[in-house]
This record gives sequence, C-alpha cells and structure tokens, in this order.
Amino acid sequence: MRNKLQKLLVSTVAVLTLGVITSNHSIWENLLEHGESHKTPYTKDVSKEYIQHAQPEVDQFTMSGQLIDQAKEQSYLKFGNRIGPKISNEFDHIIFPKIEEAIHMTVDHLNVNEKRDLAMTEKPSGDYSEKIFHIYQASSGQDMIRFHVRTERRPVDGYYYNFHYHTYKDKFASHNNLGEIYWSKDTPPKWLS
Repeated sequence: MRNKLQKLLVSTVAVLTLGVITSNHSIWENLLEHGESHKTPYTKDVSKEYIQHAQPEVDQFTMSGQLIDQAKEQSYLKFGNRIGPKISNEFDHIIFPKIEEAIHMTVDHLNVNEKRDLAMTEKPSGDYSEKIFHIYQASSGQDMIRFHVRTERRPVDGYYYNFHYHTYKDKFASHNNLGEIYWSKDTPPKWLS
C-alpha cells in the first residue's frame, strides 16, 4: 500500500512540475525506507541537462486564454455594479466574442518572445472616459491593441454604448466597431460606479 501511495505521489509531483522533478530527483531519496537510491550505477542522469536546455514554450491558446480572462474581468470592472448587470447578457453574447476574435487576431501572428512580453492595463478609466483596457508590450510600453467603449446620445433613441478597438497597425487611427448596446433614454451612470 505504501509503495503504491509513494508511486502516486511521485507521479503527481512529476506531472505538476512538468517533469522538472522526476522520480530520480534527490528529494525522493529521503522518502525511501532504507535511504538507498534506486538508480542503477550506469544510468546517466539527464534531468539537469534537460533543465538547462529546455525553454518553456508559450502556447498561443494559453496566452490568448489568459488575456481573454483578463479582458472579461477588466470589462466588468469598468461597467461597475450599476451598468454591468443591465448590459451583461448582450455584452457576453454579442460584444465579447468579437473582443476575443480581435485579441486572437493580434496575438496569433506574434512570435514566442513577443507573446511572452504581452501585458494588459489593469485600471479602466472612470467617469465617461472610453478606455476599457489596452494590451501592450511590457518591455517597450508600446500598445498593441486598445479596447474602448463610448457613450453616445442619439436625440430620438436615447443612449447607446459603442464598443470598438484600435490597433497599432494603423497607428490607432481607425475605429474597428465591435457593436452597440442600448442603455435607455435616461442618462447612464458613470463608469466604475
């Protein structure tokens, strides 16, 4: 029973540490009953060589997934408790899938080092400012893509939220429309409220 439990523990640690700590690692020697290593004397331990030469690869889906999770979090932070509950359904089903698509279009063509260097702003602007979040290169501070929402008042219809983004490709000049959500004829509350 103890042997099975030990094998399970070793396997779990190897999986969780992505193979950095293997069954041959020195921490397991202290757990053996007799203090003996189960290594054969002719086996070359390549785990240290592997660690020195291996570079963790950035999975594009993992990086995009992290950015997308942060994007949703920053969006709802901007909406606050007064706006968020009223527009969440339309935002989740209409606007946010387009935000995901724009993030993928921006991130997928970057090389591995550029992907590792991506970061997201953490403070959406309040009052009636447009900024939701920006994705940028952390080393240079250069924005890659900017997501904004503008409050528009239409004389007959009332207030709309216009979601759009800008990219570095055209020096943030054009508005790339993501969609609109109707608020009401009443003046909407300020962001972050």
